[in-house]
Amino acid sequence: MLHTTENALLRRIAVEQAESRAPSLVAAVVRGHELVWTGARGKVDGATPTTETQYRIGSITKSFVAALVMRLRDEGRLDLNDPLDKHVPGTAIGAVTIAQLLAHTSGLTSESPGVWWERAEGADFAALDKSLATDALRHRSGARFHYSNVGYGVLGELVARLRGASWLEVLEAEILKPLELNRTTPHPIAPAATGWAVHPYADVLLHEPTPDAVAMAPAGQLWCSVLDLARWNRFVGGDTGDVLNPDTVAEMREPAHIDDDAHWTSAYGLGLQVIKLNGRRLAGHGGSMPGFLAMNLVDPKTGTGAVIMANSTSGVGIATTAADLIDLTEQHEPTLPTEWEPLVDADPALLALTGQWHWGPTPYVLKLLPDGWVSLVPVTGRGRQSRFRPEGSDTFTGLDGYYAGETLRVQRDTTGAVTHLDLATFVFTREPYGAPESIPGGVDEQGWRTREG
Repeated sequence: MLHTTENALLRRIAVEQAESRAPSLVAAVVRGHELVWTGARGKVDGATPTTETQYRIGSITKSFVAALVMRLRDEGRLDLNDPLDKHVPGTAIGAVTIAQLLAHTSGLTSESPGVWWERAEGADFAALDKSLATDALRHRSGARFHYSNVGYGVLGELVARLRGASWLEVLEAEILKPLELNRTTPHPIAPAATGWAVHPYADVLLHEPTPDAVAMAPAGQLWCSVLDLARWNRFVGGDTGDVLNPDTVAEMREPAHIDDDAHWTSAYGLGLQVIKLNGRRLAGHGGSMPGFLAMNLVDPKTGTGAVIMANSTSGVGIATTAADLIDLTEQHEPTLPTEWEPLVDADPALLALTGQWHWGPTPYVLKLLPDGWVSLVPVTGRGRQSRFRPEGSDTFTGLDGYYAGETLRVQRDTTGAVTHLDLATFVFTREPYGAPESIPGGVDEQGWRTREG
């Protein structure tokens, strides 16, 4: 990274630490598979924090729990549409689905009933379950986004039930060890920052407690170093190692529900927040616990991401600072496009499908992508478009856009010649309304006319 870029990044966090009066602040920038910059300001135990200094990351913990749930889904151990009762029977909230819990659309209360859970010693799941026996739903399930820390306490129990071990033991075995996140723990291990509240009208500090949340721990228990959080940033961006398929993480990044108006700036996927800042659509998660703030954001398009952690209860602009670090990096050192290379292998049968197709009178272009994938895009660039992954002979599954999850089939006649494409019942032909026998409702026998009548 250029010295001018490094200086711009350092100045940004220096301004934030000074103006927000954060006792300390650490940050990092990731590009693709690489950690390219780290910076720190302030003091922890009288010294500048290092890349090994732990901070509590609060609700970023939820993204780890969501990854564990998606691993179970990918293994076929559960379906996201399953009601909770199928896997954690006997609760008062058994009708809510796993997907709703992941996306905060279950309608569950935001906080666990009783005392302020973030500042009190937690209890086991039996106690949490009992507290939810009455009046736990604040909204009709599926009706709206309503952030629920409780929902992730429940998901932690779901993971434990299906794996036969605590969610923390599963996390260690399935995510932390494979990704070599050696400084991500449920409790601080020195060197670790102390959590502070900063007085609003004087430059003095108040120590904040960091109790064990127990059943609520999946909502915000973890501590992390900036190096570990930077590796998790890469994970969210698609560098998933062997932990999850990148397609699954891409699915997690897709908004399931927005939490503001039609011109949305903030949404939530399956365990990941999606926000629009500085003209970018960023994915990741923020976190706050008494004494700590953290943010993990990545631009999936460019692969540039940023993380930031501070030991202050409030006041630090963690989201805007992380977004600014991404912007500064892109401004000073724009991402180079991936170097073009010809395909290693191209199936002649797929190559023969490329070119122009028509949905009625509308021209589309089918292109061959790596690994036998194809894309179908309107010639104008406007309208429904998707990529498709091969699922067998002449069959593909949509990956994004309007046709996500839908089936594209290549239809052939008795001689094996391609007649048309069937995409979720829509017919695509080489000529506008070609192959009349394949068009539902038929094609006017008079054909194309120069005028009405």
